[in-house]
Amino acid sequence: MHLRPTAAAAGLALALASPAWAQQDDATRPSATQDTSFSVGDIVVTAGEMMRAPSNVVTSIDRLGGDVAQRQNVDNSWELFARLPGVSLTDFNQGTTSGRFSIRGFNGEGEINAVKLLIDGVPNNANDGSMPLIDAVMPLDIAQIELVRGTADPRYGLHAIAGSADIATRIGGNYLDMRALGGAFGTADGQVSAGVETGRFSQNYALGYRHSDGYRDHAGLDRLSFAGKWFYDWGGVRLGGIARYAQTRADEPGYLTDADAYRDRRLSYPVSASDGGRRQTGQYSLHLDADLAPTLALTAKGYASSLDDDRYVRFSATVAQQRRLTQEQQYGGLAALHYHPQVGFLHRLMIEVGGDVQRQDNQSLRWLTADRRITSQTRDQAFGLTIAGGYAQAVIEPVGWLSITPGWRIDTVSGSLRNRLNGLRYPINDYGTISQPKLSVAIMPLAGLTAYGNYGRTFQIGVGAGAYRVPPRITNLAPSINEGWEAGVKYARGRWLETRVALWQQTASGEIKRRLNDPSGDSDNLGRTRRRGVDVQLNLTPVRGATLWGAYSYQHARIVTPDPATPSQAGNWIDHVPQNLFSGGVDLVPAERWRLSLSGNGQSSYHLTPANSLPRYGDYLVVNGEVAWRLRPQLELAAQLKNIGNRHYEYAWYDGTQVLHSPADPRALYGSLRLTL
Repeated sequence: MHLRPTAAAAGLALALASPAWAQQDDATRPSATQDTSFSVGDIVVTAGEMMRAPSNVVTSIDRLGGDVAQRQNVDNSWELFARLPGVSLTDFNQGTTSGRFSIRGFNGEGEINAVKLLIDGVPNNANDGSMPLIDAVMPLDIAQIELVRGTADPRYGLHAIAGSADIATRIGGNYLDMRALGGAFGTADGQVSAGVETGRFSQNYALGYRHSDGYRDHAGLDRLSFAGKWFYDWGGVRLGGIARYAQTRADEPGYLTDADAYRDRRLSYPVSASDGGRRQTGQYSLHLDADLAPTLALTAKGYASSLDDDRYVRFSATVAQQRRLTQEQQYGGLAALHYHPQVGFLHRLMIEVGGDVQRQDNQSLRWLTADRRITSQTRDQAFGLTIAGGYAQAVIEPVGWLSITPGWRIDTVSGSLRNRLNGLRYPINDYGTISQPKLSVAIMPLAGLTAYGNYGRTFQIGVGAGAYRVPPRITNLAPSINEGWEAGVKYARGRWLETRVALWQQTASGEIKRRLNDPSGDSDNLGRTRRRGVDVQLNLTPVRGATLWGAYSYQHARIVTPDPATPSQAGNWIDHVPQNLFSGGVDLVPAERWRLSLSGNGQSSYHLTPANSLPRYGDYLVVNGEVAWRLRPQLELAAQLKNIGNRHYEYAWYDGTQVLHSPADPRALYGSLRLTL
């Protein structure tokens, strides 16, 4: 498959933008040497997606097709990443604070969030790197999910420590897609996605509602989401706008002790009876794509987003309840120019330059409460953060079987924090100019065989108060530089075989982790770290109507040089990072109207703290199944059985005195009806 060169998003603060597209002539198409991607489900390539795709970056890329994403039954859209290989899921299962996904030996605890999330090319991380704005994306409206791993991609800076993920939604076309679902734990879900094209003008809308009582007591969830997308195509210029909004209200069942976690998994303690929260998210963006000349294209995006998260939580009977209020306003722009000159002695040359500005105005407040009655205030911080970055890269192909991609990215950081409890203002750490060189190489010695390698640097700065020079700290903290490499081989044989093996390593000069339950909002120094591993993936279609897939990842994440305050942690495993991740499944179409699917994923256990002094928890293997029957060409009836083996598994953490557990759902049956017109 030949993909067009990526419209690597990055740009200027005042720029507009969109799902970009560009020239259609062969000079703009990357050669087969650059196809290092791995796909789950059907990937529909359109002109717009060609420019969005990171095909100019020679690294491990995974894609989840819309056909797979749209039929998933999940409480939260981040759970969709379970279908991609080598992804670790952290399922807190605590109301609006439901969980996260992570890759490349990082965990999803919230201390270090290492993945840049984009929706239709627009940044969607909160200040701390978490992904609450994903609530506004429902599965039925997803066209594709793309996960880019490693340190070689120059397009993004902030939060792109281990890679990036872009959720592309359905834009353009004429269709009406509706699904109604119900089942275990009082779950009711309704989704509608529609598209209308009239001449050059396209409109797309998505509306979704989900209710669940939850498996555990006091675990109810209600979410409403909406999206509208409007685009006009003049032929050489495309301009559009996207609006998204989501509102979620949920209760929190709290955490169980060791004894109760295996005695009564549905239990919620009385101390959690008033825990829960509400979250509202919104994002509004403008998108521009233009062919400025036959070999020159522009893509740009401008956006504004908001987060209002109000949560009450009590972790155990020995501590007070807290109210946590987070309010964020983010603004920014991204833009890139793509130039494809014709150079006689080269097979292909592409030059790309871009940049971005991301501005945040944030408030973080906390109180101690008793049954939602405020007793005292512990935090009142207002802080601004601006990240400005730029990059340049070139794709040089001296011959058709060799691709060399050098690149360079720089970022700068500015802002200040005001502590409204004492009236003092503090400057941001002087991080200086953060330089990030990149280099990728790919060769194709045989048809269908691609060998590739890459090197790059990414960076991490503090989040919340940890990014500022707050006493007793009086010296500037340097950014933590992540330096990584990858070497891999991909082999594809027609449409029946696709496999990839990659070795990788990533080191951090001085990793920072957020203090999750600290009133100051500061960070701690984890120290110099090293992560390394291997990813193995396989897709096999031995006969028509049958597809088998599987993946295995080994992750080795250790503290090499710890903080001087914790010398005993030298050589220890980083907490909440399973060493083994595995997934696989089979999809069958045994008859014209039938569809069968069986899939599973799991992981090994992990340490609960960097001290590695407690028993390990968190291993699991869960298998899900689906049977679907198409009553008519436009109408499909499906049944999903989740956790077929009724395995007991959980998320676990250590609060300093005891191990606490959040049990996951047992076996559960759901039914759905989908109408597509």
